[in-house]
Amino acid sequence: MVFSAYVARRVDQALPAQGKFVDIGADRIHYIDRGNGPPIVFIHGLSGQLRNFAYLPLQELEQTNRVIVLDRPGSGNSTRGAGSSAGIAAQAQTIARFIEALGLHKPVIVGHSLGGAIALAIGLNHPRSVGRLALIAPLTHMMAPPRVFAQLVIASSWVRAIVSVTLAVPLGIRHGPAALKAVFAPEVAPKDFAMKGGGLLGLRPRGFRTASSDLVAVNDDLPSLERRYAALRMPVDVLYGRGDEILDWRHHGEALTHKVSHAALHLVDGGHMLPITQPAITIEWLRTLVAVPTAQASPTATTSA
Repeated sequence: MVFSAYVARRVDQALPAQGKFVDIGADRIHYIDRGNGPPIVFIHGLSGQLRNFAYLPLQELEQTNRVIVLDRPGSGNSTRGAGSSAGIAAQAQTIARFIEALGLHKPVIVGHSLGGAIALAIGLNHPRSVGRLALIAPLTHMMAPPRVFAQLVIASSWVRAIVSVTLAVPLGIRHGPAALKAVFAPEVAPKDFAMKGGGLLGLRPRGFRTASSDLVAVNDDLPSLERRYAALRMPVDVLYGRGDEILDWRHHGEALTHKVSHAALHLVDGGHMLPITQPAITIEWLRTLVAVPTAQASPTATTSA
């Protein structure tokens, strides 16, 4: 426990908060807000935080748009209230309230991986809070947890809390390189990911608790979301890497287009971490989307690049 606390303190010192804070119910959300114009909100995935989008040349979007990147509740420098749920629907509600608190009018919501599932929940449960969904390698359908995340499947909150302050940190240090290799495969994580991409933040005990809670809670909401995808009315665009070894593009991307008739799937060469490994392709895809009025749905298509 002493070692875990020491590591957490060192990580916090190395990677302090970069932005502002706003209280949303019991949660405190850390976010960066730059630029002017129609808003774009970025939601990161499992075990991630807002620094995961640091490789994207967001300054290009900031010339024409208001760009907001946030740490989901409990992730990065945000905190999750003691009574707050880790469920997809609960996080979607928090982000919808965050959008309202910042006075954002129908933003484009960019969701990566688990952030994609949360973005879909916002579209279904809070449609007035979103103008367009731009999903990058999104989790959309039920599946067994990827092997690299198996250690996070801890149903008991008590066991999770104990593991987080005892085993999680030393095991994270020992197995971190292998886990990083698996998440980025078939591509390679950049050498500066620990700092620039915020990878070190995952070593903290609360980072483990949040990721475990998020993963276990997927089962509570995702099945019901799957049955409602056809009700989505805003434009939905999906970017997927053909080589994604975490979430298969057919099971999650193509399957979504079968349920959402106006959704468009764009395939590129790459793995799961496209905002980091393919920033130029990702930002060009986003720039194309934000240039289109949100009232205009994308044509149903599967395209390649």
